[in-house]
Amino acid sequence: MSEAENIYVSAVMPCLNEERTIGICVEKALRCFSMLGIEGEVVVADNGSTDRSVQVAESFGARVVRETRKGYGAALSAGVFAARGQVVVMADADDTYDWLTLGDFVEKIEEGYDLVVGNRFLGGIDPGAMPALHRYIGNPVLSGLARLFYRIPIGDFHCGMRAFTRAAFDQMSPSTPGMEFATEMVVSASQSGLRIGEIPTRLHPDQRDRPPHLRSFRDGWRHLRFMLTFAPDYLFLLPGFVLLILGLSGMTLLLGGTASLGSVRFGIHYLALSSMLTLCGANAISFGVLAKVFAARSYPLLPSSTLKRLLRLFSLERGLLFGLALVVTGLAGDAFILWQWNLRSGGAMEDTINLAFVSNTLIVLGVNIMFGAFILNMILGTNPPIESISEPGGNTTDHIGLT
Repeated sequence: MSEAENIYVSAVMPCLNEERTIGICVEKALRCFSMLGIEGEVVVADNGSTDRSVQVAESFGARVVRETRKGYGAALSAGVFAARGQVVVMADADDTYDWLTLGDFVEKIEEGYDLVVGNRFLGGIDPGAMPALHRYIGNPVLSGLARLFYRIPIGDFHCGMRAFTRAAFDQMSPSTPGMEFATEMVVSASQSGLRIGEIPTRLHPDQRDRPPHLRSFRDGWRHLRFMLTFAPDYLFLLPGFVLLILGLSGMTLLLGGTASLGSVRFGIHYLALSSMLTLCGANAISFGVLAKVFAARSYPLLPSSTLKRLLRLFSLERGLLFGLALVVTGLAGDAFILWQWNLRSGGAMEDTINLAFVSNTLIVLGVNIMFGAFILNMILGTNPPIESISEPGGNTTDHIGLT
């Protein structure tokens, strides 16, 4: 059996100009392997260092792989793919995480977890280790949104120290190149039905003599952008239904003319607003449905989900008929207006303006539904039949944006 086949744990460290601290981290990881009596290796994923980081890492016994694509996620992916251990423990190379504690992560993996994430808010944050903006606003807000969007009970989505099995990483298959890689790992693990755990992890002050690579607003936006993109329930469907209900309510109320609420009068301008809300809401819902069905190629819909039950009832013909019914209703309203115009010999038509708004809104809605039915039919035609989409075995969490 080769030496590579004996390796149990790989310690993976992304590195970009970490000359001052990389040696400390490599030495700690190797010492921990010795203390635990396990076969391990240290893989340093260099992301284009211009100092002596590579030479220092190699001198302390690490194996260095180079990644030309810039970014935290790109470097980590390269390191993990080069790792030979059954279990991978990852953490930064700036000595903010204590590599001597990697055994705690390995022990948690051995309990049956596929991904173990550190929690700095449970483990403690040393003075000066995390900026106040990150500690009290950025991290809590982003982690809270992630828990809301994906219903994953993890307290610290952005902790940089975590462990996973190599098989689990292959299932997660994260691909983002930047700092959002940390969020993608947890979300993808949940989507794939993997068992996720967390342990308290202490964060120490950065030991480098230069500013950190993290950029608060740029990288915070990248996390938020990822979460929104893959949470159609919150990006499309929830806002869409709110807008649609408000719009339809307004149009129904004002169809016959102006309405009053106390001393406030609602007229044609509010009807125009209601029409816009209706169309925006309907379009958002259409985008949300298409996004969820498209995502079902990779992450199946839950058998109990409302969308899956509705998709069983869907057919192109039903979609076309529903859209056509709206168009015909709208055209009937326009026909009535034309009839009135002829009766009045082209005279004043102010009393039909509200009906014109509602009728034309229905026509646009109907046309959009018919075109959307064709697109949905196309996506479903390239997917497995909707009846065969089922929940992966063993998953105890809802799928991202697909509930």
